[in-house]
Amino acid sequence: MVFGARVWKTGIAVTLALYISAWLNFTPPVIAAVAAIFAMQPSIYRSWRYFLEQLQTNIVGAALALFAGMFFSNNVIAIGIICILVIIICLRMGMEETIGLTLVTVVAVMEASAEWQFAVNRFLLSLIGIGCAFLINVLFFPPKPKAQFAAQIHTVFNKMSLLLRTVISDEMKENVFRTEKEGLLKTIQALADKYKLMEEEVKKLKRGGGVFSQKRQLVIFKQMLRTLYKGAEVLDAVEEHYFQAAPSDKTDAFFDEQLEKLIKFHEHTLLKFEDKLKADSSEGLEMEAENERFMVTLIEKYNERPQGMLRLSVVAAAMYDYGHQIARLDKLVDHYHRGDADDKDKEPIEALLKSIRLK
Repeated sequence: MVFGARVWKTGIAVTLALYISAWLNFTPPVIAAVAAIFAMQPSIYRSWRYFLEQLQTNIVGAALALFAGMFFSNNVIAIGIICILVIIICLRMGMEETIGLTLVTVVAVMEASAEWQFAVNRFLLSLIGIGCAFLINVLFFPPKPKAQFAAQIHTVFNKMSLLLRTVISDEMKENVFRTEKEGLLKTIQALADKYKLMEEEVKKLKRGGGVFSQKRQLVIFKQMLRTLYKGAEVLDAVEEHYFQAAPSDKTDAFFDEQLEKLIKFHEHTLLKFEDKLKADSSEGLEMEAENERFMVTLIEKYNERPQGMLRLSVVAAAMYDYGHQIARLDKLVDHYHRGDADDKDKEPIEALLKSIRLK
C-alpha cells in the first residue's frame, strides 16, 4: 500500500469504529478497530465482496467458538483446535481472505467462555469495524482504478522508452539500468493489479447500459499492458543476447533506428487513445510494413551468416513482437474511436478480451 487515499480512509474507518463502539458501550473497542483495518479494500466491489464473505465466515466462526466455549471454556488447546477448524472451513468456502479477521472473532468469543452476551458483543464489534470500513470506502474518495490506470500508463511508458532508447547505445550505467529496469517491472505489475480491479468491477457489478463500452475499454487496457510486457521483453533480449553478438556500429544504428520508430509509434497510439492526436488509420499499416522490412533486412544479413547473427535474430524477434502488439493496440484504438461496434459485436469483444493473455 502506497501513501494515498486508502491510508487516510483506513485511519478514518478506525476512528469511526472506535467512536461507534464507545457510543454503544461495546468493549473492547480494539476489536472493531482491527476489523476496520482488515476490511479496507482497494475497490468498491472488493469491499462489498469482503463484507459479505466476512459476514458469513464470522457467523460460522462465532457460532463454533460459542459452542466450543460452552464445553471447554477458554482452554488454550480448545482455542487452537477451533482456529484450525475455522481455517479449514474458510478454505473450503473459498474465502481465504477472511481467515485473519474471522480468527480474531473466534479468539475474542472463546475468551468470553460460555457467556453468550459477551460472545454476541464481540461478534458485533467485528461487524461494526467491517461496516465502517465499507461505508468509508464508498463515501470518501471511492476507489477509481480506471482513472489511476490511465494516469499511470504514460508514467510507465516514459520509464520504458528511456530504457529502450539507451539500451542499444549502452549509455546508461549498468547499476542504474538494472535499478530502473526493476522499477519498470514493478510499475507494470502495479498496472496489472489495477487492471484486475477494473475487470472485477465491470464483470461483477455490471452498472447500467455503459457496461459494453467499459468492456471495450478493458480490451484496450489489457492490450496496453501486453504491449508494455513485450517492450520489457525487448530489454531482456538486448541484455541477454545483443552485446554478446559483438555488433558493429552499423548494426547498432540499424537496431537503434528501428527501436526509435517503435517507441514513437507506441507513444502516438497512447496519445491517440486519449484523443489528443488526429486519427490516422494508415499509420498502423505503415508501421507493420516497416516492421516486416526490418525482419526481411535482418534475414538477408543472416543468409550472409555474419558472426553473432543468431543472437541478433533473437533480439530482432522480440522487437518484431513488440511492434506487432503496438499495431494491434493501434487497431483497437481506431475501432474504439470510430464507435463502429454495436450490440451485435458483444461476443467478438468478449472473445478478444479473453484472447489477450498477460504474463
